Amino acid sequence: MEHAPGPRATWTFLTNHARVLVQISRDPGIRVRDIAASCLLTERAVQRIITDLEAGGYLTHTRVGRTNHYQVRASSPLRHPADAGPRVADLLALLTPHEPTTAGLEDGAPAVEDGSDA
Repeated sequence: MEHAPGPRATWTFLTNHARVLVQISRDPGIRVRDIAASCLLTERAVQRIITDLEAGGYLTHTRVGRTNHYQVRASSPLRHPADAGPRVADLLALLTPHEPTTAGLEDGAPAVEDGSDA
């Protein structure tokens, strides 16, 4: 008989990096504090993950007043060689059940870049 994983499960299907990226794709103006609360992480951990994502070319940010506005580079390939083929956009499409927000963006462009020039 198999047991369901308890609260102290040793692994999950998604990394913390994926969780943070999903939260940012859902709300590009989200605060680090809110990401941390949603992902059950510390603010410091979220800051390190955002730094990793920016260094890897998956995310950029622009300072708007006292807040950051993030932009996901959805045309980027997934990081692991075994995941070759799909792009960040494909992952986000699976993990984000609703349309990306367009609030605060010029011409109603999606918060997630698809890399196309169309």
